Order: sequence, then C-alpha cells, then structure tokens
Amino acid sequence: MRLADHVVEKLLALVQARGLQPGQRLPAERQLAEELGVSRTSVREAIQKLTSQGVLSARRGDGTYLQSRATAEWLQEGMQPLAGLIDADPHYRYDVLEARQALESSAAWLAAQRATAQDKARIQHCFEVMLDHQQNGHAELAARADAQFHLAIAEASHNLVLVQVTHSLFTTVLSTVARNRHDMFHLSAPVTVQALTEQHQALMQAILDGDPQRARQCIDEHLEHVRVTIQRLDEDRARQERSTRLPPDLVPPLLPETSPHT
Repeated sequence: MRLADHVVEKLLALVQARGLQPGQRLPAERQLAEELGVSRTSVREAIQKLTSQGVLSARRGDGTYLQSRATAEWLQEGMQPLAGLIDADPHYRYDVLEARQALESSAAWLAAQRATAQDKARIQHCFEVMLDHQQNGHAELAARADAQFHLAIAEASHNLVLVQVTHSLFTTVLSTVARNRHDMFHLSAPVTVQALTEQHQALMQAILDGDPQRARQCIDEHLEHVRVTIQRLDEDRARQERSTRLPPDLVPPLLPETSPHT
C-alpha cells in the first residue's frame, strides 16, 4: 500500500473512532499529524484524496469538515452477522464480553501509558456524563455514555487498529451494553450497582495515574463482575420461567389459613 493510501486508512479510522458526524470539523492538520504519527504533508495529501472522494470538505481559512459518513465498510460488514446472532439469542452477549475482555485489557494497558491530557479529559467527561444520566434514571443515555467511556479509553491507546475494531464492535453490539445495564440496574441489588460505578472510577483513575498494571486489573475485574452478575440474573430468570411451566396438578396446594387461636 502506498504511504498516501496508508495515511488515508489511518485518518478514516481516527474519524470513525472519534464518532464524528457529517458537518463536524476535524482536528487541525498539526494535531492529526501528531496523532497519526506522520508528517503534515502526508496528512494534507490524505485530506486532499478524501476531499476528491467527497468524504471530506476543506474550507479555506475554516478547516476540514466531514462531509459524508466515513466507515471501514469491510469491518462493519463483517460485524453484521454478529448483530443478528445477538438479536436471536441474547446469550451471545457472553461471547461479546469475552471479546471485550481481550480488546479492552490491552486498550487499558496502553491508555495508561499513552493517554494525553486531552485523552484524560475526555475519559473524565464520559465518566461524568454516564454518572449524571445514571443518577437521573436515563437508562438508554447512560448505556451510550458507558460505551463512550470505554471507547474513549480505547482511543487513548493510540493504536488505531485496536480503536477501529473496538469501535465497530461497540457500534454493532451496543444493545448488549444496554441490556447488561438494564439487568444490573433494575434487577440487581443496589450494592452491585454501586460496585459497577466504583469499578468505572477505579479504571479511570488508574489511567489518569499512568498505572498500566492497575488499569488492566481494573478492566478485568469490571468485566468479570459484569459477567458473573448477569449470569446469576439469567439463571434466576430461567429458574422462575421453569417454575411457571409446571402442570397444575404438580403445583403444591396452599396450606389453609388458620386462626391465631389454633
């Protein structure tokens, strides 16, 4: 692959990872060059190529804007069957959790070493937004903020392949995050909910402190906590459903009420 094409791919991955929408402005060329690890000339050539393709729009004196949605289509297409499987059988969310553990453990480790001041501010902002929605009972918004929090950590790893794969996974399976949060927040004990919040905060603090070992440990403990909790809730729900399928003649009769004097 020519260098210009390689930079184009990296720039598209960065745009996708940031979740930029059509009409939003890209960072300045100097910042893009630093984040992509290439020269400003290479960034300028990539922008020109994407502008000619109608993906970007360069406005003289105002910057570069996203004109149409930029996605790694090959990756999104590869993820689509997964979305169908999860819709058909929610138990595939355990596979999602395993995949997340493999990806996010590395992302947290790298983020603790590479996160810039801007990365750390974004992680903190995502955490605060998630907490705000959570406290106000906005379940769907809290789930999206939860996903954004984890994506911000992946982005802070500055490994664009890892960022792109993580982003595509979350885009496809956001429903599993929402379902996990629904189960844990509405069907579980308050102490479990509090533990979830504390785990997010501990993970954030490890990255802010630049402690990769603790960051990896925090994400592993967090995802294991989620797995164990939803597994227990699934087992409880399945047990209750089985009890409703008992034939009427097998259901033990209620004992007759007795008066206080008998």
